[in-house]
Amino acid sequence: MIRHFISLKSFSKPDIYKLINLALDIKRNPARYKDVLCGKCVGLFFEKPSLRTKAAFCVGTVQLGGQAVYYAPEEVQLGKREAISDVSRTVSRFFDAAVFRTFAHESILEFAKMSSVPVINALSDAMHPSQILGDLVTMCELKGDVEKLKIAYIGDSNNVCTSLIHAFAILGGNLTIASPKGYQPDKKILEEISECTKNSGAKLNILTSAEEAAKGADVLYTDVWTSMGQEKEKAKRKKIFSKFQINDKILGLAKKDCIVMHCLPAHRGEEITDSVMEGKNSQVFLQAENRLHTAKAILVYAFKGI
Repeated sequence: MIRHFISLKSFSKPDIYKLINLALDIKRNPARYKDVLCGKCVGLFFEKPSLRTKAAFCVGTVQLGGQAVYYAPEEVQLGKREAISDVSRTVSRFFDAAVFRTFAHESILEFAKMSSVPVINALSDAMHPSQILGDLVTMCELKGDVEKLKIAYIGDSNNVCTSLIHAFAILGGNLTIASPKGYQPDKKILEEISECTKNSGAKLNILTSAEEAAKGADVLYTDVWTSMGQEKEKAKRKKIFSKFQINDKILGLAKKDCIVMHCLPAHRGEEITDSVMEGKNSQVFLQAENRLHTAKAILVYAFKGI
């Protein structure tokens, strides 16, 4: 059986917790996993630039005993230089797994359909499951039971937000999203997770007030207002999102021991201020570090299962 990692929607609650616990065990006992990928070669095919995701999967592969080969955006060009199905069948004969970072989620789905090796979603326009799995690892490490926390996501309902919704719809817990009108989660996404939410007992609140969302929060989470591919909207978005900044005032509405998270890169002075980013509540760089341990857990899953 080929074990792809494309969306958290594909995993059950017990399996997500197994992945979280696997990442934490890898972090605590790295030597135990140093030969898991011995003799394996992982291809990274990135249509978008990356710092943390590239480092996490490249370094993670090497630390697990394997080798990584990185293809830059200008080298990939899925569907342009040649058909995605042809690339998939070729890659499957060279690599033991393929990690993709792409603009179109459909490209990953099409690639996986023809692939005979595991395919890992390292970000698409629709989802960023590896990021959110790493975030869950951070929340569990610092706060324990995530189902008992109030998570407040403030900002654009982008791919990161979508995977956050998927995670908490499956796990349960309390997730509040504050976004301007017109930039809230797509209704199709909310319809897709409605049955899952009923089963898990998750509480999902969609608001238009950052202040209301932040009240009593255990976790404050934000992301850039303008994602890659939306650069032409930057000036417009900066104006629309001006009241959705995590600053000292917003932080003051959350619990005193609230943790602040940002998936990075951060546009300081826009979605988050320097004072919050560098403050005692910020766990942004622990969050970044945990991307490595999570990438390793995903790779172990792909090759060995959980």
